[in-house]
Amino acid sequence: MKQFTSCKESVESCILNKNFAIAHLYHEEKTLDIHIHDCHEIYYSISGGKQFLIDNKFYTIQPGDVFLINKYESHHLSQIDQMEHERIVISIHDELLKKLSTKDTDLNYCFSYRESGFNHRISLDKEQQQRFNYYIHKISSASGYGEDIIEQTAFTELMVLLNSIFINQCHSTIKDISYQYNQQVDEILDYINQNIYYPVTIEELAKHFFLSESYLCRIFKSTTGTTIKKYMTARRISIAKKLLAEGMNVTEVCDYCGFNDYSNFLKAFSKSVGISPKKYAQYSLK
Repeated sequence: MKQFTSCKESVESCILNKNFAIAHLYHEEKTLDIHIHDCHEIYYSISGGKQFLIDNKFYTIQPGDVFLINKYESHHLSQIDQMEHERIVISIHDELLKKLSTKDTDLNYCFSYRESGFNHRISLDKEQQQRFNYYIHKISSASGYGEDIIEQTAFTELMVLLNSIFINQCHSTIKDISYQYNQQVDEILDYINQNIYYPVTIEELAKHFFLSESYLCRIFKSTTGTTIKKYMTARRISIAKKLLAEGMNVTEVCDYCGFNDYSNFLKAFSKSVGISPKKYAQYSLK
């Protein structure tokens, strides 16, 4: 299987072929605002970095860390420490995981389990890193007769490995307390997410936290790498996509997600997703 050198190309291939695609990246692509993909993402850090914002959680990034991000979760990579930032990003179509799963083994579990206190990150030890790299190499080097079977088998084994580690972590009594960030921004994120279904304004946020609007915006941007407005819009679009996929009416979704009016919702959704909410709902419910 070809390894892409662009996340954008990898995502496009994944969606087009309803399969998985791998991108091996060394440098930053064009800076992305907080965003959502129409496929799941496995982000494997080789060189490490500084911060990853996924929905309302911040994570520091160390070599060997894997982040499991589902297609409804907004995310943003910020403040990379090194000029070279090596990582492997696997884009996965959810239909593929359904096809490969059995009644006893749900390969989608690491993307669907989102109970309180769960962690998007699993940290691989040296042996697990070797196994991860072995499967990636096996997928990427497969050629000739049986190439497709070798790729799918190695991918399935990789998903079994990651789900096993994820499940063990979820059931562990030792919780990962690695979210390292500005405590004040943590409280702001928590407040935004508790009130995401209402049209919260920056003025209201500033009053609630007894801060000036300029200071509020400045500390949020410097910590997260994105603005409050972009963050709230991305979170609302993330929720809207999930509700539309579950069959909720477009107008109800607009009201439920805290948009002021339908025209704002239509514009924001279409810009983020690439199609209108109505078309997305039709596509998701096929």
